[in-house]
Amino acid sequence: MSAASTLLKQHLQQRQLQGATHIALRPGALAKAQGLSRKPIPREPEPPKPIAVESAPAARRILDLPPPETKKAELIEVTGDTIEAKLAALRTMAETWEPARALESLRQTMVFAVGDPHASLMFIGEAPGAEEETLREPFVGPAGQKLTGILKAMGLDRPQVYLSNICKFRPELDDQSRSNRKPTAAEMRACLPFVLTEIDLIKPQVIVALGPTAAEGLGISGSVGGLRGRFHRTSGIPTMVTYHPSHLLLEEKLNGGMAAKRAVWEDMLQVMEQLGLPISEKQRGFFKAK
Repeated sequence: MSAASTLLKQHLQQRQLQGATHIALRPGALAKAQGLSRKPIPREPEPPKPIAVESAPAARRILDLPPPETKKAELIEVTGDTIEAKLAALRTMAETWEPARALESLRQTMVFAVGDPHASLMFIGEAPGAEEETLREPFVGPAGQKLTGILKAMGLDRPQVYLSNICKFRPELDDQSRSNRKPTAAEMRACLPFVLTEIDLIKPQVIVALGPTAAEGLGISGSVGGLRGRFHRTSGIPTMVTYHPSHLLLEEKLNGGMAAKRAVWEDMLQVMEQLGLPISEKQRGFFKAK
């Protein structure tokens, strides 16, 4: 018993001897008196909850946007016993793909892809132009001829690689003629499941995104000048962003295009190294200052 409780008990006994049967207490005194007989057991202080702090994004040389799981959810299920059969089924689906048709901003002719379904190297461009729409094959116009020349310099032929576009239809214009325009974000999104499914089926060792539109469609943001020269990633696959062949043609008309052609060739040398392709001293010496 505490000293305070003992004193209180003695005081009550004295009053009882004096004939007192009741004692008036001030409000709260009883509760206070009762509390004197026991001290509250101190509780262990709860450890402070960790505060979630979102760290600033670190600068990365390898990008993968959107995340792989997001891309996986966008894949199209196709049936077939071989990659060739699955790609043929995918092509058939693309002809009447409702998300693209519903936009009413793309022309009717679907241009799918061409090349080796077992290729180690896949090129992805922007969208079909007039020549591609006519022949229903990507990269057959002047830009396609420039790409064929790049492949030849790498020691490759067109049938050895896989050629596709981020948009499977030619974007429509009021005064179309032979003019082309960049596909909108909605138009790219409508066709993206086909490109991602192609990547998933072919499983190339390296992807080359030709131009800013192809890079943007794959989720790699930025200018070609800022993105080129290093590998990014698309669904885990090393992806080199470089200038579109049409950009090289324009640069050739303006100023000879040597700087742009040198930049593309430097990117292709990295692609060749990544693929383990032989590189001769002559190839390494292309565009070197004399």
